[in-house]
Amino acid sequence: MTYAPHRFCVAPMIDWTDRYCRFVHRQLSKRARLYTEMIVDEAILRGDRSHLLDFDTEEHPLALQLGGSDPAKLAEAARIGAEWGYDEINMNIGCPSDRVQSGRFGACLMTVPDLVADCLKAMQDAVDIPVTAKCRIGVDDQEPAEILPRFVDRLAEAGVTVFIVHARKAWLDGLSPKENRTVPPLDYPLVEEVARARPHLTFVLNGGIEDLDQAASHLETFDGVMLGRAAYERPYILSRIDTRFFDCPREATDRLTVIKAVAAKAAVMDVPIWKFARHMLGLFHGEAGARDWRRRISEEGRDRGATPDWFIRLGTEITARSRAAA
Repeated sequence: MTYAPHRFCVAPMIDWTDRYCRFVHRQLSKRARLYTEMIVDEAILRGDRSHLLDFDTEEHPLALQLGGSDPAKLAEAARIGAEWGYDEINMNIGCPSDRVQSGRFGACLMTVPDLVADCLKAMQDAVDIPVTAKCRIGVDDQEPAEILPRFVDRLAEAGVTVFIVHARKAWLDGLSPKENRTVPPLDYPLVEEVARARPHLTFVLNGGIEDLDQAASHLETFDGVMLGRAAYERPYILSRIDTRFFDCPREATDRLTVIKAVAAKAAVMDVPIWKFARHMLGLFHGEAGARDWRRRISEEGRDRGATPDWFIRLGTEITARSRAAA
């Protein structure tokens, strides 16, 4: 059976979904679509591209998320990303942070749909891979039921066919970025209404999805779902994605196998194990020994003695405790 490319995605999250995090997630699911952190176009044009863009070939399918509001700069950054080997370029039109607003990108761009359309058109003209949009349902005093349909239609006129919609409004004045992830109420029915009226477009639902049962229920309506904090804070739920949502005939990868793969990768890359381990604090969530796992990684993970071998020993100890209690 052929599945839509965006059937199950892990959200781009600033300071979280770096290449080390994505390597961990890929050990758990071979089919989930992964996203980079948002990278500003200027950083790619002027910065250390290898540091910003390098990734492991195992990470495919992998999308590069860009932030910016200048069509020419975004087009050039998209072109570089495509040449780097990414499978998709995604434009961030949803991040509500102060830093993003000051740079005129992210959620504040929902107030200038014509500019967003120009940016996306320029990126599409620059690359041969899909260019997609990730947005909110509105910002501040906008009325989502009015703004979202018009916003989607304007971007569709520019050639966008894939919309990842975080089903919350963003309050740019009055709420912190953390509060913007939870305080504004979710409006799944609105996103569903917009999607049903546009069957020729692909809609991926994001926001408030806490587990795989919820994801499955939303897939009855939407073309795809995107998990954010749930996938990061409880990463082992990703181990059940391939069999449940893609009918892949493979056993769920056990935690110790993931730990050994990460240790081996850290050794090959010659990087501190902490770069990977900080993204694995929730690997044993709900299991016996989970608290000790988090504590020891937090307290010992940055020490000089935190070698790949140390990581494997710790993982073996916690795995044994978990299995004994099962």
